Amino acid sequence: MSESYSEHAYGKVVNFYGLEQESVRPGVVRSGYATDDVMLVMNVLKKNMELRPHVHEDFDQLAMVTRGEANYYIDDVAHHMVEGSVLLVPAGRYHHIEPLSDEVHNLDLFCPPRSDYAHLLDHLVRGASA
Repeated sequence: MSESYSEHAYGKVVNFYGLEQESVRPGVVRSGYATDDVMLVMNVLKKNMELRPHVHEDFDQLAMVTRGEANYYIDDVAHHMVEGSVLLVPAGRYHHIEPLSDEVHNLDLFCPPRSDYAHLLDHLVRGASA
């Protein structure tokens, strides 16, 4: 990332639900917060959303369900997750989440921050807060 997000994030309290959300596809919206070294992405997912297995070759992902119930698949193995569940998705492994409840809130942690999600951090530079 070319911008220094740590400088903009220091001492700043935000609420994920007040940040600008990106509509990814029907039933999936997300927002982000980060420093130069770590990124949090909140995904709000609806039951029956389109499932999209994918892989990240270069980084691990920590996934936490903060609301609802879901199956989180790693290499086609289902891991049942409820509020408070955390799961490591190792780099190079196919994964996806399948909401079981009407709405699931999934918080992902990426270290280092994902450059393809840098646009989610525009609010830091603009000084937006919630």
